[in-house]
Amino acid sequence: MATCIVTDQNFEKEVLKSEVPVLVDFWAAWCGPCKVIAPIIDEIAEELEGKVKVCKINVDENPITPGKYGIRAIPTLIIFKKGEPIEVIVGAVSKSVILNALNKALSS
Repeated sequence: MATCIVTDQNFEKEVLKSEVPVLVDFWAAWCGPCKVIAPIIDEIAEELEGKVKVCKINVDENPITPGKYGIRAIPTLIIFKKGEPIEVIVGAVSKSVILNALNKALSS
């Protein structure tokens, strides 16, 4: 599987110190819309493997990181580049919306 699982403990190492842009999916097991976009996130992870790192963080098991980034609704996707959040997408959106945001991150 091309997605990585991040926690409060390894978030800095896996996301903030990544050499490539990182798409982080903030999700929870009970969240319906999270389940809807999960297969899309997995597809993107496979398609952009090597160019973009795709990670998931369970907000129930890891409360510190979502708090730091002001996550109020899930699913929330944040694209990080060079350790900084550069784009936030809230809700179950289409694959094209996510890909457009990632392509912007890759070209900037």
